[in-house]
Amino acid sequence: MKTVHVLAAGTLLIAFSSVIDRLRAQEGAASSRLMSTSGPARAPSYTVGQALRGEAVYQLHCASCHGTKLDNGPMAPPLTGAAFLAKFGGRGLDHLQSVIRTMPPADPTAVSDTAATDLLAFIAQHNAVIASDTELSGDPSLLAAVSLPNGSFMAGSPYAPPPVPIDRPDPFRNWRPVTAAELANPPAEDWLSWRRTYDAHGFSPLRQINRANVAKLRLAWSWSLPAGSTLAPPLVRDGVMFVATLGDKVQALDAKTGDLLWQYERRLRPGITPGIKRSIALLGEQLYLGTSDGHAIALDAKTGKLVWETRIGDAARRERLTGGPLVAKGKVMFGTTGTGVGAAVPQIVALDSQSGEIAWRVSTIAQFGAPGGDSWAGIPMKARSGASVWTPGSYEPSLGLAYFGTGNTYDTGPLLHPPANTSADALYTNSTLAIDPDNGRIEWYFQHMPNDQWDLDWSFERQLIRMTAKGRQRTIAVTAGKAAIYDGVDAQTGEYLFSLDLGLQNIVTAIDPQTGKKAINASLLPGDGKLKLICPHPAGARNFMPAAYNPARALLIVPLSEACADMFPAPQGAGALTSGISWGIRPRPDSDGNYGRLEAINLMTGKPAWTVRQRAPLTAGVLATAGGLVFAGSMDRRLSAYDDRTGKLLWSARLNDASSSSPITYSVAGRQYVALLVGRGGFHVASYEPLLPELHNPNERGAAVWVFEVRE
Repeated sequence: MKTVHVLAAGTLLIAFSSVIDRLRAQEGAASSRLMSTSGPARAPSYTVGQALRGEAVYQLHCASCHGTKLDNGPMAPPLTGAAFLAKFGGRGLDHLQSVIRTMPPADPTAVSDTAATDLLAFIAQHNAVIASDTELSGDPSLLAAVSLPNGSFMAGSPYAPPPVPIDRPDPFRNWRPVTAAELANPPAEDWLSWRRTYDAHGFSPLRQINRANVAKLRLAWSWSLPAGSTLAPPLVRDGVMFVATLGDKVQALDAKTGDLLWQYERRLRPGITPGIKRSIALLGEQLYLGTSDGHAIALDAKTGKLVWETRIGDAARRERLTGGPLVAKGKVMFGTTGTGVGAAVPQIVALDSQSGEIAWRVSTIAQFGAPGGDSWAGIPMKARSGASVWTPGSYEPSLGLAYFGTGNTYDTGPLLHPPANTSADALYTNSTLAIDPDNGRIEWYFQHMPNDQWDLDWSFERQLIRMTAKGRQRTIAVTAGKAAIYDGVDAQTGEYLFSLDLGLQNIVTAIDPQTGKKAINASLLPGDGKLKLICPHPAGARNFMPAAYNPARALLIVPLSEACADMFPAPQGAGALTSGISWGIRPRPDSDGNYGRLEAINLMTGKPAWTVRQRAPLTAGVLATAGGLVFAGSMDRRLSAYDDRTGKLLWSARLNDASSSSPITYSVAGRQYVALLVGRGGFHVASYEPLLPELHNPNERGAAVWVFEVRE
């Protein structure tokens, strides 16, 4: 229903005026006829007068695309007739309402809520829904009780065809609630959380698809999603797949066939821009999601119905819940993001998983009078920003601790030249925070890079790995920032253990082996008005696409991108950071034109086991399996499978768009599948596009689910 001025302005004005005249002349008469009708009133649907008002809305906002008669438009599909009813017939008007609220595409806020309901009445009138003496309500729960005819036949018509028998099992028939024990140790066939397990390994014990047969992977099914950036990996439980998409929609699909089981869509207030989601979560019979307007919500996983919602973020002050939830110890924990001075201060918030009541909040920016509160170079609390939580947390049941990573601050200027005898570490930016889910207490923290002047966040996944370090077995929190330097710290105490520099940066010159403190190349600090080469580009050698860990082989497999940046002075307030700098992407000085890098590191030795390089940057996370495989997605729209011993390419498929999600694998009725969501998004992908002018992905992101199986 996009408003495109195909009609002459005068013609459109005449048409609109004509509708208003008819409205004034007919509404009173229509109301009189309805009031004088003998017998009981009709079931609530809409009034004739309401449909007339809806016609005025239609002519103003919709006719230029859909046509003056609803089916003769040059630019949009009909809103009446067999094809339209085949899609919307037999369903409550709430489904059509959800579509109307996204129109016109150029400005979905142009039509008010009341006008949209009137428009719905007008469309219903032209699709054989009979008027009543009660106006149509905009309440979705009431609209669900009013249906359009099924197909091109009136409901209850003696001429309607007999119902078609559907011999299709209901996946929810044997669907089981997800237990806390299963989140800690998931069944092999399910994918129950962001990286499958609390430790964020991204590893599956399934081995039906393996090195010997992966070349026979073929498409099992696909399903189109609402267009746009789609980052959250799907979850799978007992043959049901749950998918979160742009626009605050969640869908449940049959994981074997791709059939839609239910859809939830959140109605956003005018002015709220739909935001990306990096994860959703399950516990019991509830599915948890963070919304674009700053709410945490729980849905009934079997029906998609809203169970509870709680506001935890301030959307008006640009606070977002893009990372998604971690569910542990009966709490649903969300990290929030802020965008700079004036935005809401990022925080980690825990809610009771059953009631949605807020249990605790903890700021990720150290407060005055608390540990680290004096680390901001004297900057007042209201001027501190950053330390956003961009990805979901991890959890270690044996220690009872949750682990969250934070980013840097964009307001770098006040920290560039701190006053004498003050600290400019800016806690808790670029840190790992170990938090007790019971009370929100920060048990320990480790700051990976203080006073980050290059936007090289350390806000990505914390992988919890059981291994020997400094003479004894322990659980280690392993993570890397954009600079592709991995730090390992003791998950119980925060003690620094080791670092691995993957060799794609030029800012850190040395790392203290005892403390992990990083020495900085001072010549690359901004502020002297000179052009500087920094590596990596602030889009990162690493970014939010998670690595995978194969515990049997002690193999960490990391998706990387090779590029640098020219960092140059920018006018005050116009740069990427407030220290007065901006940047432009460029190849590394030693570049051969290959920007994508998939690297497997043996954590026992700290040495690379193998490296695969290619022209297209890696844009998706990594999946490792017990079948000896590694799956990864790249900017050239490929999903590829590699031998985890050598990195040899074993299989590849070209998809309709690049992925910014992560591949998963699951099993239904004894058959293993590999799935990936596409619909690229984020700063990372857009930053690398200038380096690959020959690579053309769809301008309108073609979001979809792709699912593969072995075919003999």
